Amino acid sequence: MSAPIRPQPGIMNIELYVGGTSTVAGVSNVLKLSSNENPYGAPDAAKQAVQRSVHELHRYPSTDHAELRTAIAEVHGLDPERIICGVGSDEVLQFVAHAFAGPGDEILYPEHGFSMYPILAHACGATPVKVPERERVVDVSAIVAACNKNTRIVFLANPANPTGTMIGQAEIIRLADGLPKHCVLVLDGAYAEYVEGFDGGAALVEARDNVIMTRTFSKIYGLGGLRIGWGYGPKRLIDIMNRLRQPFNLSTTQLAAAEAAIRDQDFVTKCREDNARQRAWLAEALAEIGVPSDTSCANFILARFSDQAEAADCDAYLKSQGIIVRQVAGYGLPHCLRITVGDEASCRRVATAVRQFREGQS
Repeated sequence: MSAPIRPQPGIMNIELYVGGTSTVAGVSNVLKLSSNENPYGAPDAAKQAVQRSVHELHRYPSTDHAELRTAIAEVHGLDPERIICGVGSDEVLQFVAHAFAGPGDEILYPEHGFSMYPILAHACGATPVKVPERERVVDVSAIVAACNKNTRIVFLANPANPTGTMIGQAEIIRLADGLPKHCVLVLDGAYAEYVEGFDGGAALVEARDNVIMTRTFSKIYGLGGLRIGWGYGPKRLIDIMNRLRQPFNLSTTQLAAAEAAIRDQDFVTKCREDNARQRAWLAEALAEIGVPSDTSCANFILARFSDQAEAADCDAYLKSQGIIVRQVAGYGLPHCLRITVGDEASCRRVATAVRQFREGQS
């Protein structure tokens, strides 16, 4: 009898990613605040580009993404030859993991880091290593101390998900300086556009030969349904990653929508400003009723309750009111709920519901 078919090392250790739910049984008029989506949708220019693309659905897309890479480079002042595009930034992170880590290697990530990081480590046979944070903020000293000869990659979202907290440029530089020479630092900038004047790590990429920055069109650009992301890094590392990329990984529609979206920076500015205003209002409204949160630099807040039971009860009450937020016990934060910042009406609706829940407890 032949030997049974076995998966590669690490694959069966993967706990499948669970996205934010979008429906509540028996409840209409659902308000989804669980996936950090842009409440204003995509820019009109991107929608129009999608409509035009239907006339070319019979054509294969470009394999080099040249027009999109050029647009990204022009908007951000980057070298288009050092940009790689993927099916969301998740695919770019996957390229990094498979290109630079494998069995016997370690991939480090912060204690409350994005849940895809350990999944990516297991998928390439590497060992994920969770590094403690300090009061829900990345601890650079702890990451540097956790590095060893087996450390190949450090994944770091800045601003972070699900905490919303952020570390400054000086700390990022200190981290880059403290890592082993054989280690790649990946700066996951999914929420970078929500921070005015922040380059997401581009300057650090220019100054180092072991730093890669990733970005996405799923958040502020409102294109989560199309799945488009990109990365920027040293030419040598990007060339390696491109060898793993499928030649037609992005469709004609994806490429057209992303190019139109990134050229509409007025839309980005408006969304950033509106988000900052509504985020501040929501955080203050919840704090006034005894539900604090850390200063968020993203498009969500992490609301803290007294314990896991209260967080779960509040989540259940919100669902009964047709409001979906995100439980984050899987991120080591069982007493918290992550709440996407919506438009003004959505923020007022969720604040009113949380107030009603707390009043019902007293």
